[in-house]
Amino acid sequence: MRFKTQFNGYSLAFSPFMEGRLAVTTSQNFGIIGNGQQYVLDMTPAGLVEVARFETADGLYDCCWSEENENILVSASGDGSVKVWDVAGPPQMNPLRSFEEHTHEVYAVHWNQVRRDVFLSASWDDTVKLWSLSGPPASMRTFAEHAYCVYAAVWSPQHADIFATASGDCTLKVWDVRQQHSTLTIPAHEYEILTCDWNKYNDCVIATGSVDKSVKLWDIRNPQRELAVMSGHQYAVRRVKCSPHAENIVYSASYDMSLAMWDWKVAASGAGDPMVGGGRTILSLPWALTAAAWWTGWWEAAGGTRWYTCGPTPATRSPSDTRARKPVSVTPSEPCTVHPAPCTLQRRLLLARPLLTLDRLGKMPIQSNFCDGT
Repeated sequence: MRFKTQFNGYSLAFSPFMEGRLAVTTSQNFGIIGNGQQYVLDMTPAGLVEVARFETADGLYDCCWSEENENILVSASGDGSVKVWDVAGPPQMNPLRSFEEHTHEVYAVHWNQVRRDVFLSASWDDTVKLWSLSGPPASMRTFAEHAYCVYAAVWSPQHADIFATASGDCTLKVWDVRQQHSTLTIPAHEYEILTCDWNKYNDCVIATGSVDKSVKLWDIRNPQRELAVMSGHQYAVRRVKCSPHAENIVYSASYDMSLAMWDWKVAASGAGDPMVGGGRTILSLPWALTAAAWWTGWWEAAGGTRWYTCGPTPATRSPSDTRARKPVSVTPSEPCTVHPAPCTLQRRLLLARPLLTLDRLGKMPIQSNFCDGT
């Protein structure tokens, strides 16, 4: 089955209530700049059919379904908001809510599958927020221990109060909402961690994927060393998912446009090749060529240099973070000597491109220092 979206796809989520229904988030211009659209599609004998579509002023990066109501859907937006949609409601009623507490892009959302009444949002403002639709229109709690962008926040599939986060500060953290601080911090990779997921059969095992091109498995009872390391991707690992059907299987999607299937227990034992299957199935070649051409043209049109204004230092950042409001020059290859992190547009460029700067993929996010402009 195929369905052509108007913008570039970023994430999809299958409904927990309807077997053939899925939600797809899309962003204009690969999520770098432009609008977004949230699709709801049904699988029918005639193919994928559009049930609903919601328009947003900025790109959408992720979505998740409510575990309480089959018609409620949540989207993560590039404008820093969390959108809540009612698929069964008329257009004038949507979005039902727009939570606007994050100060930078919201990159991931995840609904609690055990409690079923709360969900998480992870943002480039370095924080994770806990939400409920049954209470006041404000977050229930903010988790602010990461030192850089939070790219993923995933609830444990077996414990109602436990979740894990993956961050650009190269750490994997485990949290218990009943505790004041995170319960575990693992320096899991040498480069930014873009994704994590819990094993569905072992509640102590977590998979991570990183800009260092590797997938790792961790036992949180013994975090000093990884259980397994799977290397084979040519570029950053964008998403990992643990199989719901087999304890030993993990899937990964990469910026090298490939999808891989791994047996992490084979990797842990060293008995053979852990890659069960893999193929270049993530992006089509025309998409990649178009993206590469667009990237080149954009920077040529900009003369190789853009001027931005640094944003104010968020309250969640450490006192040693010296970012201030001042104009700086940002280029795709020259680092800013003042500020310690990529600016907002640079982050979008780094995460959006499949073939945009492959020679720097795995180097720029950590080894370069771009201004945090907005």
